[in-house]
Amino acid sequence: MRYEEKIEKFRQLVENKFQIYNSLFMSLPYDKMSNIGMLLPFLYEESRVGYEKGKNPEEIMDEFFTKHTELETEEQKTELLFKIIQYIERQVVLFDSIEDAAFAELHSESDAGTLMQLHERASQEHQLEATRQKMKDFGIKVVFTAHPTQFYQNSVQRILHDLRTAIMKYSVTEIDMLLQQLGKTPFVNKEKPTPLDEAMSIIFYLRYVYYDTIGELYKKVKNSFGTDSFVPNQDMIQLGFWPGGDRDGNPFVTAEITLKVAEELRLSILKSYYEHLKDLRRRLSFRGVSEILETLSHELYDAIFKDDQSITSDQILKHINAAEKVITEQHNGLFLNLLQDFKDRIKIFGTHFATLDIRQDSRVHQEVIDDIMTKKSGLNSESISTEEKLKWLLETDIILDPEDFDGITKDTLENIYNIKYIQKRNGEQGMSRYIISNSDHIKDVLNVFALFKLCGYQEEDINMDIVPLFETMEGLDAGEKVMRQLYELPVYRKHLDRRGNAQTIMLGFSDGTKDGGYLKANWEIYETKEQLTKVSEDHDIKVIFFDGRGGPPARGGGKTHDFYASQGKTIANNKIEITIQGQTITSVFGNKDQAKYNFEQLLTAGIENDVFKNSKKDLSKKERQLIEELAEISFKKYSDLKAHPMFVPYLQEMSTLEYYGKTNIGSRPTKRGAGNAIKFEDLRAIPFVGSWSQLKQNVPGFFGFGFALNTLKKEGRFNEVIDLYKGSDFFKTLVLNSMMSMNKSYFPLTYYMKNNPKFGEFWTVIFEEYKLSKSMTLELTSFKMLMEEEPLSRKSVQIREKIVLPLLSIQQYALIKIQKKEGNKEAYEKLVMRSLFGNINASRNSA
Repeated sequence: MRYEEKIEKFRQLVENKFQIYNSLFMSLPYDKMSNIGMLLPFLYEESRVGYEKGKNPEEIMDEFFTKHTELETEEQKTELLFKIIQYIERQVVLFDSIEDAAFAELHSESDAGTLMQLHERASQEHQLEATRQKMKDFGIKVVFTAHPTQFYQNSVQRILHDLRTAIMKYSVTEIDMLLQQLGKTPFVNKEKPTPLDEAMSIIFYLRYVYYDTIGELYKKVKNSFGTDSFVPNQDMIQLGFWPGGDRDGNPFVTAEITLKVAEELRLSILKSYYEHLKDLRRRLSFRGVSEILETLSHELYDAIFKDDQSITSDQILKHINAAEKVITEQHNGLFLNLLQDFKDRIKIFGTHFATLDIRQDSRVHQEVIDDIMTKKSGLNSESISTEEKLKWLLETDIILDPEDFDGITKDTLENIYNIKYIQKRNGEQGMSRYIISNSDHIKDVLNVFALFKLCGYQEEDINMDIVPLFETMEGLDAGEKVMRQLYELPVYRKHLDRRGNAQTIMLGFSDGTKDGGYLKANWEIYETKEQLTKVSEDHDIKVIFFDGRGGPPARGGGKTHDFYASQGKTIANNKIEITIQGQTITSVFGNKDQAKYNFEQLLTAGIENDVFKNSKKDLSKKERQLIEELAEISFKKYSDLKAHPMFVPYLQEMSTLEYYGKTNIGSRPTKRGAGNAIKFEDLRAIPFVGSWSQLKQNVPGFFGFGFALNTLKKEGRFNEVIDLYKGSDFFKTLVLNSMMSMNKSYFPLTYYMKNNPKFGEFWTVIFEEYKLSKSMTLELTSFKMLMEEEPLSRKSVQIREKIVLPLLSIQQYALIKIQKKEGNKEAYEKLVMRSLFGNINASRNSA
């Protein structure tokens, strides 16, 4: 589809429909929301024109109240603003639903990165057999996390799901009813969700989106590439799960919660099988087959509803194989394809549905180890060296009882004891890895290995992958040394032998970017992957990289297919594993059409990388040196900004940073450290990046990039950078992702800050770098505008930014009132928090 055709189709399918249904929306009789639809365009226009004229948000809001309302008291005004926020929140849901409904028509089966395109290209280039070979041991794993960037509570997500379906059916009556429901449904949790609530929210997607999506996608792969001698591996597309297992910085995730979530995952997949089997039995009503399936149905029912009953995937498959035999031998193979589809899903999902990971911070493990040693070893943990601690841990034959401890030590030990039970109920895939965040030393991995032994596990019974997560600049730098030491340690090497000589290593994009800035973090991770690939190959270990990527480019998001398709042969490509979180689950994998398309994009990116030769994937020595130089220059610029005395105070006083923790959207605190003082190193990446996004400044996505490009231009070397952009897919992807961050920036919103006596100079530093980065990247790409080559995304961003501009005005107005200590502080703080919701939800296309 040509550029103009895409824009026209988007206008017809999305923009026009939004105008039509929005007019319907405006006339609905919402409680306390009458006439808001009439006032909103005035607030938008006051904002748009006001910011262009350099007015501040307070002036804009005061003019809006004076010219378009007769409100006099502060209470009346804040009440109106709350109603406007509620209205805009619902407009965002409507736009989301319309855009989702148009997805299939805006994206073709033959788009770049689809299975059809992969098959066509492989056929034309005589690479079908090579593609099949790659498929034998290649796979993707999408790991769902509960990081607090999802502001839609479950009831709203259900409406979004139903609204999309109604829009696709053009059912105006149904749309009208759902919009009325939307108007009367609260958008805000009265209390923070528990980790179990978060898990159940994502399990909804497992059951009603991914069970069918992945089953159908596997069937598509099988039909496209399968032969008599080749059947694609059912582990090709896997799901991972963090809610209920991720205890890093979350005191509410306990051993008991982990058990409950594991059980919910098991019950959910059995319920999906039970429902699927009901449909299957309607077709497979033949003598000899119906009896087998009826028996299976009873066994599944008992496993779901009777506490003392469980069932394994092998038991289910035994029935399916028996039914398959009867159909083949007695009923001419009629409907055999339906039974085989069911069988494939059992092999894909087992009795686990998604693998529940455990994650904890290395520093917490050290506290636990020190507590154990103090009470059980007779040694003073504070006075002995790390080496002595490890020696004791690996050599002692003490078996610990969790009841001898309390607090985090007791819970950690109970959790490790529970793993055997979970693996028995859910299968080994139900829980098969333990992730250690903030890893930067060999002890971080060995502490966890030792904890298993202290809980009575024989070495051969530790059926878990122990996964270091390198996420800070120090951690990334230490990665190669840590892994070499581990590979050369006999006790750990034996563990890897038992795990198939495979090692998963996680890399954190979010904290890396927060720590080192956009370009430096991405290059550091690229180089770290190369080093880890080499050290793993040198020791005959198959390394699998698991990327902790967020939604926006500043947290490793952006063009996922392009990112993975751009990695050359110096980086191991055994599997693609990524985290998907918050609103990215809804926006990128939220319905079957989107999920199937984006799963395909990941799958083909990894396969293409090995099968098709492309010189733009491999960096030459000169290109590497140039990226290294740019990364160092940008890192210095970003480091200077971080070192600015106003950096943390600016975020604390001028942004929404402190309000993330007050919203009831996630069970996890927004910072790691205790106490009220905010230190940079304790800031979690999500509120850090999110606060810049709410300010429409998106600093972590561009800061230092323009400065680095301009430095080389001043040296008369800009042609080198242009050649790099044209010659390296990796560098091009970084540039385009950064441009996406800048496209979502809007500095007129905060122009007023340049006159602030405390922060004016700091704001100006950021604004000047934004202008420089924008002009330099446009010059580099020869684009006339940001995101020039992505008309659909750009148009979507444009409409969404228009919807939320009044919301941004309200948020800044409230922040100004709080800073000035004017009026009802509590009411203004609530306005700030509520406006967070719509702004984040409207930014859903950041991934």
